[in-house]
Amino acid sequence: MKRAALVMLLLAASPASAADPVAIVEDAKGKLDVDFMDYVEAGRVVKLGANDELVLGYLRSCWRETIKGGTVTVGAEQSAVAGGTVRREKMQCDGAKMRLSSDQAAKSGVMVFRAPPRPGQAPAAEMTIFGVSPVLDIKGGGRVTIARLDRPDEPFTLDVPAQQLTRGSFFDLAKAGHALAAGGTYRLSIGDRQIVFKVDTEAQPGQGPLLSRLIRL
Repeated sequence: MKRAALVMLLLAASPASAADPVAIVEDAKGKLDVDFMDYVEAGRVVKLGANDELVLGYLRSCWRETIKGGTVTVGAEQSAVAGGTVRREKMQCDGAKMRLSSDQAAKSGVMVFRAPPRPGQAPAAEMTIFGVSPVLDIKGGGRVTIARLDRPDEPFTLDVPAQQLTRGSFFDLAKAGHALAAGGTYRLSIGDRQIVFKVDTEAQPGQGPLLSRLIRL
């Protein structure tokens, strides 16, 4: 019992700021105080009934946890589970480069400077996704432009009103019937926000694991 309590304490006292999300809820079954596609921060405690189930995707470590019953304490890279069971799977995701949301980046006070690309050279990708149809975190919606940078393809634009977003933030290109090219480098823009990303050469089609396809702006 003492050892379990110590593990929970160490997880909660991680280097990640308590205000910053470390995981996303991929599924929630039962009467829980978290819901599908909620972000959760380190130190968050979620209590599950015996038949309740919670699926968490960790943004940095790329662990996907399926938890049944018990009390869950969210850590920086994985959960501590008391009185329940947990199954962990390692997902393909770019956890080290998972982009902060706009207000998180502002709070961090960190500014990144990159050398401009040489003429004819595509800009360096800021992250890699492992599915050809990304899930976009674009709170509020707007006009989304996706331009391929490593070859002269025509960019395409999507008008995504807020009512088409899941939980007011998320837009799944797989559900909308859009797929990018495996191995391609793209710039995604919406309003004054943009990110350059690469689609892995072995990226899979369809509605694959969320952690493998999530892009946060």
